[in-house]
Amino acid sequence: MQKLTSQADWIARAGAVLPAGGFGNFDPGIMIARGEGSHVWDEDGNEYIDYLIGSGPMLLGHGHPEVMEAVLEQLPKGMTFFANNSKGVELAEAIVDAVPCCEQVRFVASGGEADMYAIRLARAYTGRNKILKFEGGYHGMSAEAQMSLAPSTRVNFPQAVPDSAGIPQGVADQMLIAPYNDLAAVEALLNEHKDVAAIIAEPLQRIIPAEPGYLQGLRDLCDKHAVLLIFDEIVTGFRLAYGGAQERYGVTPDICTLGKIIGGGFPLAALGASAEIMQHFDKAVVGSDKWLMQLGTLSGNPIAAAAGLKTMEVLRRKGSYDKLRAIGKSLQDMQSDALTKAGVPHQICGDETLFDIFFTKAACRDYRSAKHDDPAHNVAYNATLRRNGIFKSPGKLYPSLAVTEADLEQTQDAVLKAVEAAFLD
Repeated sequence: MQKLTSQADWIARAGAVLPAGGFGNFDPGIMIARGEGSHVWDEDGNEYIDYLIGSGPMLLGHGHPEVMEAVLEQLPKGMTFFANNSKGVELAEAIVDAVPCCEQVRFVASGGEADMYAIRLARAYTGRNKILKFEGGYHGMSAEAQMSLAPSTRVNFPQAVPDSAGIPQGVADQMLIAPYNDLAAVEALLNEHKDVAAIIAEPLQRIIPAEPGYLQGLRDLCDKHAVLLIFDEIVTGFRLAYGGAQERYGVTPDICTLGKIIGGGFPLAALGASAEIMQHFDKAVVGSDKWLMQLGTLSGNPIAAAAGLKTMEVLRRKGSYDKLRAIGKSLQDMQSDALTKAGVPHQICGDETLFDIFFTKAACRDYRSAKHDDPAHNVAYNATLRRNGIFKSPGKLYPSLAVTEADLEQTQDAVLKAVEAAFLD
């Protein structure tokens, strides 16, 4: 077979064997060949500063030498066993030590799986069926999670709108949808519906911050109505702080889900809760009627566990989170300063460790308000960043600890060009 060398050739090849030409994740018009530190290269050799970082897991950057050493040490010992292994146990211990709500954890291979099982666990524990989620909240690809994730039409709350074909109406009937950052709406739903098992929320919804007191308000309402609170910390876990959003905001959920960073770049996720709640995974304790079956071929595999353990060790070192926040603040300020100077209305939305810009005067507090006044400006802005060596999602920017001063200088140059191209030309 003739060797394919150009990116265009690879894209054409992908188009023949992959629906829509991609894996369903990111722009199929770019083919990444390799990553090192804070940079990635496409198949044509173009170099980019990476602010996508695999959609979050590469917090230390690509190919971190200590993580690589840990993985290479484990590889000859075995890659997966479908059985308990010491690295997985060590990782579980480290998570329990770090995350306030976790007395026990159960491993899965992806964040979407973790969220699916968290919802099922809440139903098993409470004996109730309905789940309250927030419009625009992302919780993976399960049928429940695909309710009102990104609805293109507005409907009255709490009606659930499926974002995917193939989901039965019965799933929508068990879902209640509320606007984020609106405690009154949540309270009204809990007063009306007495069969709610859990509220599932991102403590930072995509990049929309919880308003002061909002997360504690959810905690209080859940306690009042005997409803479980699930924090989806797939993104925020070990990013906002070592103990995740629970540590950062001082609010402890009943169940949380974790992913991305805990696998160090390999497929691994987890859900955790108190031993009382987690006992539903133990048939010998709860009996067959209340037992929650869960298994997965690669759950807790030692390669991912070794990578996650080393990543977490590096993050525990003094100054790691101060450095990450300083990098994020620099990235925020350089963009806000350039846009302000150009007279462009904008909102920096998110946390220093994860954020992006909405080109609008309006406050961004929920799915319906967090939008650009003119989406074409965002398209032009991000396209110019890409042409000038910046690799990021159109809706998120992930700082990493691998970002250097030289990277920040190059990013600032790209930002100035992007502002000019999107708003001043």
